[in-house]
Amino acid sequence: MAKFKVIISDPTDGKSKVVEVEEARAAPFIGKKLGEIIDGIIVDMPATKLQILGGSDTDGVPMRGDVHGGIRRQVVLSGGAGFKPKREGARRRKTVRGNTITDEISQINLKIVEQPTKPKETKTAEATA
Repeated sequence: MAKFKVIISDPTDGKSKVVEVEEARAAPFIGKKLGEIIDGIIVDMPATKLQILGGSDTDGVPMRGDVHGGIRRQVVLSGGAGFKPKREGARRRKTVRGNTITDEISQINLKIVEQPTKPKETKTAEATA
């Protein structure tokens, strides 16, 4: 069955958190695509919305949003995930994985897009005295 290492990054404080999900907890990720918004209850973060940014499979092949499906493909890249050109205009045929999460994915990158708001602490008369 599927086992994922989920990396959740928080853009407000710049920190990230790693959560491992497997078996029944991993099932909601199967079939999701890059860019989709999911509920945080899957990774024990209730009332939080998370966006799928990317991931990689067991061999380290990265996912790309512009390649459809969940299989590996060789595509000509000029930059972005999977290829960093050393010269301007360089292109190269590289193996990347499609934008759909399958059982073969081992790492999923998520970003927090909506968090529950914390109640503001108000100063009482006792605290100021």
